[in-house]
Amino acid sequence: MKRCSLWTLLLLGAGLLSAGTAFAQDAGAEKVRASLKVLVPHLKVDSVSKSPIPGLYEVSFGSHIIYVTEDGKYLVQGEITDLETREPITENRLKVRKKALLDSLDEKDMIVYGDKDLPYTVTVFTDIDCPYCRRLHAEVDEYNKNGIRIRYLAYPRAGPDSPSEKKAMAVWCAKDRKQAMTDSKSGKAVPYQECDNPVRAQYRLGQDFGISGTPALILENGEIIPGYVPPKRLRAALDQHKAGMAKN
Repeated sequence: MKRCSLWTLLLLGAGLLSAGTAFAQDAGAEKVRASLKVLVPHLKVDSVSKSPIPGLYEVSFGSHIIYVTEDGKYLVQGEITDLETREPITENRLKVRKKALLDSLDEKDMIVYGDKDLPYTVTVFTDIDCPYCRRLHAEVDEYNKNGIRIRYLAYPRAGPDSPSEKKAMAVWCAKDRKQAMTDSKSGKAVPYQECDNPVRAQYRLGQDFGISGTPALILENGEIIPGYVPPKRLRAALDQHKAGMAKN
């Protein structure tokens, strides 16, 4: 599925907007806020704050960050890196925002494999028909044995009103979601039934995260690993990442 640019999504309001609003209280931030209100009226901003670059403000919404000049005239898409310290400033800020989004989710809307006391939790955007998603699911017990808890969010790649979405809804509406997920990913038909389900909301969340393919693995700090990773290799990567964080 072809991805739109962030600016196009801003103009169309494609489900990326957050309900909360918190603004930095300075004149430049207020000018940026006022400009966005006029030029992009549907955009509900989470925060406006000074960036490390004088005269440029960071505007955050959902899991997105853009930059707007102090006069509210120019919008900049891109990442800021501190060349002296090599700190990827925008990337780190995005991880914080994505972690906050993850932390705000309710596990009752997910399909979870593994006990809470396992060392690691990985949240996976999954598609019922995706071959590598099926491969990952076939090894879900191995992930658990390697200390990794798997939490599924629905991401039917074909989008709303597609057969893939209908299959995901059938799984999420089943009485036993875990068994229905296993059945569906092994090619068995799961009876479709109507219910209040989170599939479409999770699909929009995936778009907000910038997911373009499945499976997409989201680590607890908000970092995204695209694609299938075997259980032992994922555990090794998680251990290495944890060790690196401890050093910092």
